[in-house]
Amino acid sequence: MTDGPGDILALLGDRSTLARQPAFHVEQARTATDLAVYRGLRRDCFVYEQRLFDGHDRDDRDDDPRTLVLVAKDRSGTVLGGVRLGPVDDGPDLGWWAGGRLVVAPGARGLRGVGAALVRAACARAEADGVLRFEATVQTRNEDLFRQLGWRRVRPVAIAGAPHVLMRWPIGRIAAQTAAAKSALGPLLAGLAPGGAGFVGDDGAPVPGTEVIAACDAIVPSMVERDPEWAGWCSVLVNLNDLAAMGAAPLGLLDALGAPHAAHAARVLAGLKRAAVAYGVPVLGGHTQIGVPAALAVTALGRAAHPVPGGGGEAGHAVRLTADLGGGWRPGYRGRQWDSTTHRRPDELQAMLGAVAAARPAAAKDVSMAGIAGTLGMLAEASGCGAVLDVAAVPRPRSATAGDWLTCFPGFALLTADAPGTPPPPAGPAVSAVCGELTTGRGVGLRWPDGEITEAVTGTVTGMGTA
Repeated sequence: MTDGPGDILALLGDRSTLARQPAFHVEQARTATDLAVYRGLRRDCFVYEQRLFDGHDRDDRDDDPRTLVLVAKDRSGTVLGGVRLGPVDDGPDLGWWAGGRLVVAPGARGLRGVGAALVRAACARAEADGVLRFEATVQTRNEDLFRQLGWRRVRPVAIAGAPHVLMRWPIGRIAAQTAAAKSALGPLLAGLAPGGAGFVGDDGAPVPGTEVIAACDAIVPSMVERDPEWAGWCSVLVNLNDLAAMGAAPLGLLDALGAPHAAHAARVLAGLKRAAVAYGVPVLGGHTQIGVPAALAVTALGRAAHPVPGGGGEAGHAVRLTADLGGGWRPGYRGRQWDSTTHRRPDELQAMLGAVAAARPAAAKDVSMAGIAGTLGMLAEASGCGAVLDVAAVPRPRSATAGDWLTCFPGFALLTADAPGTPPPPAGPAVSAVCGELTTGRGVGLRWPDGEITEAVTGTVTGMGTA
């Protein structure tokens, strides 16, 4: 059968449903025919109608295989217009994209909203592909349309001798993540001063009068329920990372486990035990309860004579990311959780855990569920500073987009701040690079290769203040 949905509805006489169908839809152009029609519309508009170009309007971006074209089609499949988007240059994709060559066929302009739909679709596609900076050079007469769609004016520019405006689509992925994960902490913990003086908001807490550092993390219950072995592994991983960020050597672990039945508890504990053996850290004891909803929390104890604070940075300090780029996305958590640790040898895991203790930077934090940018905001906030992150300098796996990498849980990753020129910490297989600095003010900005800085976190992350 070759009848489409519209044909079937017509045969059934369902005119009301047919009337409610959209007049057009937007899709990615995947055929040579669709691309040829789109380019023909561009040529007619920009070469013959507007005379912006002589002969053709093609450029290097058209030949970049990463460039995408979205087209609007009516119910018959006729291309009504299109837009292209993709990385701005030929180097690595840093998550800086531009949209352009937006065109609508003369007969489809006006009240049908084809142009606006193409712009919205381009924004959604850019964000879905992990883009953190999305811009377009817009003809001055179209600036109001883009403003109405939520775009922000950056500055006037000239394209082919004609006045245009550089406009930017605000991408709030990092700010939204940090707000969801950490913004409630300040009001909730007011008056408790967790961590003690000099360590408020830190990854672990020094036990007064001792060299003991205590850390405690709970695993998201939904993860304990659907991926129990990974939850068990992560309960060890995140707590040992907390100790490592303070320069503490691990002493042992305590677990508190709730499970709906014994078989589920066994799977969680199998993952926990495998991680404890891999890291060479004993499980000292804990508590297990059966017949309850899935839940898991682990406490880690370590020792550090002089713990490294998360809030010890100063404006002017260089920011360094030390991260294990090996491994890949955990199945079922693509773009959210990077598994770099389950394939590592014990000596490699222990070398990474000892990096901060060996280097003793002014400040350190392990990258938490707030992601790299959000965790940098926490380090800066505790230090009474702001921060700038150089996107091109951040160590990143090839298979991770910039947006995903800066917002995911990266397995093993530490952010440190220290005087410029300080050598990298000895961290075994992890990669280390200076990728920003602490500044006056507050919040986190992303600095791009052209020198532009875009906002990632506009204010404080936790509201807990300086350490």
